[in-house]
Amino acid sequence: MALVNIPRLDLLNYTEGNSDQRNQFIQDIGKAFNETGFVTIANHGLSKELIDELYQVVPSFFSLPAETKLKYEFPELAGQRGYTTKGREKAKDSTTPDLKEFWQRGQTIVGEEYSKTDFPDNPEVAELPRFNTITAEVYKKLEDTGRQLLKAIATYLDLEEDYFEKFVINGNSILRAIHYFPILNPDELSPDAVRAGAHEDINLITLLIGASADGLEVMTKDGNWFPIKAKGEDIVINVGDMLQRLTNNKLKSTTHRVVNPPRELMGTSRFSIPFFLHPKSSMSLACLDSCVSESYPKAYADYTAGEYLDERLREIGLKM
Repeated sequence: MALVNIPRLDLLNYTEGNSDQRNQFIQDIGKAFNETGFVTIANHGLSKELIDELYQVVPSFFSLPAETKLKYEFPELAGQRGYTTKGREKAKDSTTPDLKEFWQRGQTIVGEEYSKTDFPDNPEVAELPRFNTITAEVYKKLEDTGRQLLKAIATYLDLEEDYFEKFVINGNSILRAIHYFPILNPDELSPDAVRAGAHEDINLITLLIGASADGLEVMTKDGNWFPIKAKGEDIVINVGDMLQRLTNNKLKSTTHRVVNPPRELMGTSRFSIPFFLHPKSSMSLACLDSCVSESYPKAYADYTAGEYLDERLREIGLKM
């Protein structure tokens, strides 16, 4: 199996460390994002108690009757708020839907005027008040963690440390709670039906709070699949397509997937909770001048984050 550089980094070395520790963190995360696009992070600000409760309230929501969950589905919002039922989302180049259902919580704007067309209210689940409270708390904590990581990334790219701040404060970030439901009829399953088809994330960076079971795999440079396993309460961080575009492929948005479990475990659920850190729609994704050279000519047309998100939501089947 090929060696894969997915280091385990301690965020406290960046947020509270001395100059040498901060610089080492910056170089380590930059090198990993340049090579494989993935790291795991310890001391990220979420307590074990909060994570444990999150993994209690999320299964509770998906255990609600189907007719109850459907009260919270709003197709006109393209899955960006509330519940999305089975069979809706697929990988970009696939025709077969992923074997999952999910819930998405979006930004709550503070201190700025905004349009509810751009930032709809987050629906509250009347049946599970704690679900609303916990997902809101986790959203805020992961947003804060993501902002710290983007400061380290900005420094690695020789930008001002706060380069991303004006784009991600009150940005379009999403917390997604995913239920990969039990596969009860494996013999009737389409050969290409999987829990999450091979894909790249759309956003700047993704912060993933573990999972209730194995299955996440990342594609290596030589085309092999490598399983990702976070240690304990660590979170997994990966580069999204927006950051890859911005850096003209200097930082890698690596293909990953969630495979089906062994046949003897197909009747079990898997839960996973990623946070997709998005900027404001107005942010330019034009390749940074510092990442373009004669050796690395500009690889992408100029897009805004909003234009790119709209295109990708259509490609994955959430927007018509």
